[in-house]
Formats: sequence, structure tokens, C-alpha cells
Amino acid sequence: MTAAHGGPGRPPPPTSGDNGHFPSSLLYAAAKMYYDEDATQVEVARKLNTSRATVSRLLAQARARGIVRIEVVEPDHTDHEVLAAELCRVLGLRAAHISAPMLAVGETRSVEDVMGRVLAPAVGRALSGAGLVRGDVLLVSSGRTVYEVARFALPDLPGVLVAPTVGGTDQPEGWYQTNEIARHVAERIGGRATYLFAPALPGPELFAVLQHDPAIQRVLQLWPNARCVLTGVGAPPTLRQQAPQFVDVYSAALAEAVGDVCSRFFTSDGEPVHFPGSERLIAVELELLRQIPVVIAVAAGREKVAPIRAAARAGYFNELVTDPQTAEELIALG
Repeated sequence: MTAAHGGPGRPPPPTSGDNGHFPSSLLYAAAKMYYDEDATQVEVARKLNTSRATVSRLLAQARARGIVRIEVVEPDHTDHEVLAAELCRVLGLRAAHISAPMLAVGETRSVEDVMGRVLAPAVGRALSGAGLVRGDVLLVSSGRTVYEVARFALPDLPGVLVAPTVGGTDQPEGWYQTNEIARHVAERIGGRATYLFAPALPGPELFAVLQHDPAIQRVLQLWPNARCVLTGVGAPPTLRQQAPQFVDVYSAALAEAVGDVCSRFFTSDGEPVHFPGSERLIAVELELLRQIPVVIAVAAGREKVAPIRAAARAGYFNELVTDPQTAEELIALG
């Protein structure tokens, strides 16, 4: 019996009541030693004359009963602000919006599986700050990143008109169907979509007809009057697993291209790159992007670093949504 009670000068081992609950004073004592005094569970067990398993139960009940309150705080919120400020300085941007990390350490899912969910909140912050009001025009590009972001919640922007930046009706993949992306974005923000029923790269005869089609021209005339653009940034053509059908990624004409914005290709110096037929491309011109008040690029990943850097320095966008790792790589390049 003496051993059971811990001997002279030692407390009896703690016991729980009929309902399995320990006294609050005991929960507090265990929690204070473990959390405030950095004692191990073994050390707490020794001081309380009990087993490590019982200490684990004490700590669990302390959390459940509110004696211990654990707050989960995004660890890099302040770091994100510093990172964003440095990114703006390096790239000459007016704003940068850093998302949560794309993948946790050890996570095996593909970036595409989580891209929209991770980037959408930061895109939402960028759109909320764009000053869009009823009647304003928001242009959206094609591409996997914008397509994935459009699947998740975005801020309410009622009455905003959403239009595509590029044709795309002849593309099989959903992320090159610009009308579909415009529709999804309009639904997310409570806006109204308008559609561009034209292929991105029509043949010469069709291109000539489209120049006089009222429905096509009505959309094209929205472009110079846009308040905001939401665009992806394409990777270098030769690094892509997928590209629009009209792009021959192995074309000699695109050998110097490091990426594209709104299907307009450019070099590492930001100079436009033309390819056979590009004079018929129905897409927002790079020079026009420089004139639109708010152009938000959303892109992440190592293969996007070079095109992001080139497009930002050329002034093709003035706000960037990206993840911490991409931001750090961009800053390291200077």
C-alpha cells in the first residue's frame, strides 16, 4: 500500500472520477509543467506519481476543458508581408499577394491538385483591392492556373463585366476554353460574362470575316476600356506538358520565348516574340496590358520564375499572386 501511495512525502497517484474526468487542479498542474515549464511527459509523470499514459490523458482533458488553449496561427503571415514588399521592390510591382505554401513538406500530391485552393484566397485579396465597381470590365486569360482558381470562392463584385482576353473555342482542354473560364469567374464574383466566339488563331479567310463581325468586335472593344486583367503566366514553350493547339512549342520562331501572357509570347528581355500566323492571333496585345490600370498575374512554380521576372520587368502586369517558394526564388534572382 505504501508503494501505491508513492511513499512518504509523495502525492498519491491521480485518479479520475466515475465519469473519467480528473480534477481541474490536477489538469492545471500537469498542463503548467508540460507547456509552461517545458517538462517532458515522463518528468510530469514522475512528479505526479503516475504513468506517462495518464499524463497524456491529463493533457488531452486540459485541452478539451479549455484549461489549455492552443491557437494555430499561420506562421509566416508577417513574413509574407516582408516577402511581398521585397518582391515589389525587386520586380517593380505596385502590389504582391503571397499565398500559403503550395505543398506541405513531404506532401506527394501534384501542384495542380491544390493550385486553385491555395492561390484563390490571394487572388481574392488582389481582386478586392482592384477598385472594381458595377459596370467595370474585368478581363480573364486562359491557362491552367486561372482555370483552377476560378473553381474556388472569389470576392463579390456585383455588376462587373467579365470578358476573355483571347479566343479559344477550338481548344479541347477546359483551361484553354476562355469563355468557360469567363463564365466561372463571373459566377464566383456575381458579375456578368460576355463571350468571344472565335478561335484564338483563325485562318486568313475567317480572320478577315471576324474583323467585321459585330459580336466579335463588341468584345474586342472592351479590351482597351478594361479596369482589370486576371492572367496566368505561361512557362517557356519547350518546358510545357500542354499548350494551346495553335502553338507549336518546338517552332524555331519560339526558341527565344521564355513565356507568355494572354497567349502573347516574349523573350527574357520582355520583347514580343512572333510566330507564323501570330498576326492573326485574337488576343490582347502586350502593349495594351501596359495601359490597363490593374493587371494581376497569378503564377507559381519553378518553371514560371523566368517568365514572371521578364513579364514584370517589361510592365505586362503590375500585381502578382504567387506562393512563398516562387517569391523567394524571384527575390534571389534579383
